[in-house]
Amino acid sequence: MELDAKTCYRALRTRDARFDGRFFTAVRSTGIYCRPICPASAPKLANCEFVPSAAAAQEQGYRPCMRCRPEASPGTPTWLGTSAAVSRAVRLIASGALDEADVGQLAARLGMGDRHLRRLFLKHLGASPIAVAQTQRIHFAKKLIDETALPMSEVALASGFRSIRRFNDAILKTFDRAPRDMRRVAAVRKDASGLTLKLAYRPPFRWASLAGYLAGRATAGVESVDRQAYRRTVRVGGSPGWIEVRPAKGANHLVATLHLSGAGGLVETADRIRRLFDLGAEPREIAACLRGDPRIGPLVKRFPGVRVPGAWDGFELAVRAILGQQITVKAATTLAGRLAEGYGEKLPPDDRRPQQLRYLFPEPRRLARARLERIGLPRARARTIATLAAAVVDGKLKLEPSSPYDETVEKLVSLPGIGAWTAQYVAMRALGYPDAFPSGDLGLQRAVTTEAGTRSTATELETIAEAWRPWRAYAAICLWLANPPAAGRRKK
Repeated sequence: MELDAKTCYRALRTRDARFDGRFFTAVRSTGIYCRPICPASAPKLANCEFVPSAAAAQEQGYRPCMRCRPEASPGTPTWLGTSAAVSRAVRLIASGALDEADVGQLAARLGMGDRHLRRLFLKHLGASPIAVAQTQRIHFAKKLIDETALPMSEVALASGFRSIRRFNDAILKTFDRAPRDMRRVAAVRKDASGLTLKLAYRPPFRWASLAGYLAGRATAGVESVDRQAYRRTVRVGGSPGWIEVRPAKGANHLVATLHLSGAGGLVETADRIRRLFDLGAEPREIAACLRGDPRIGPLVKRFPGVRVPGAWDGFELAVRAILGQQITVKAATTLAGRLAEGYGEKLPPDDRRPQQLRYLFPEPRRLARARLERIGLPRARARTIATLAAAVVDGKLKLEPSSPYDETVEKLVSLPGIGAWTAQYVAMRALGYPDAFPSGDLGLQRAVTTEAGTRSTATELETIAEAWRPWRAYAAICLWLANPPAAGRRKK
């Protein structure tokens, strides 16, 4: 990844938040690396080295700045200027792919040799896969040290370290001080309010639009959404719990409060929340690509900072998409609530948990053998969900952000009852693929008219949407926000 030194230095001098997370400044005279928004006095250009990732700085021996806290940055937008393989690999690493496996096994999952994967990482991120994984562990550990009151043993476990000794050594080597000496006085207490984390994003961010979209599709008993917060039940590390996510006033981060049975799985939980709210998006980059289009440009201006709603769980999202075939959003949401009540695990009473949260969404094994006609599903659609569940249980289909787009879409449409619309919708929200586009959606076809003023067909819409690549998913969200489904309107 090539960085222009003069451009980076201007961003550093002006503390331009648009560049936060896109590069880091390694200062030779101090041995420290910083975010572009660091409040410290700007070093001389001759002393600066600009690197594309925190891992690249740490691999060269630089220490994180204690003032600007690189671990609190929005994160490097890995899909910008990088190969698809690197993007998938980074997502796999974030989910713990190198906690128990080696680089060779990671490369095999990506269908390439480990030497080639290392070359791609050095080219695009300036660091090896192992360095990226180690930096992610250290940064998350620093975040937990600063923002929570978890015991250091739990911080080490939650961050992916295999032993306390390795955790202590890594923190001491990285920050030149012991973990206990780094704990901030203002740490959040771990009490009945749960464990709270701050999850940064790049502004602007339209919480109201995102919350409104999720609220209209919230599964009763599993999710509860209003203007102030998103809440849902979760299963982490095999144990049930629940989370609450709120926007922070006057700050560029969301506040996630986690009610879990233990510290294990915190990295995965934070990563899932980031994907659910698309916190890794680069809104200005997306807007710059779309604003010149006569159809989408005005909508990008009308909805600045739009995000593509993600999914807590890919299987859950796929089931929800199948339920929504050929019926209204409201009807599909009703069916999803019946599904959760009939086949989901009922949670034990808990005075801290909102009364609306009563069930965990059904596991694939349960739905693979369930008779879903009992909740009012047509027999064909019930078979489709059962077939999908069986494919997930057997490992033939993985609906994860690290799953390859083309292969996953192909496997989805090969299942009876799943067409292009469903596959693209799943790729858009569950895989987080920014260029997925459900051209078969009737709402999108109505929203985009031809030059003759008539509703576009799927083929015509595909042609028109070519100008929106590689951000067609964001264009679709803008069109849906500007043209919400009317009461009784059926989805395709």
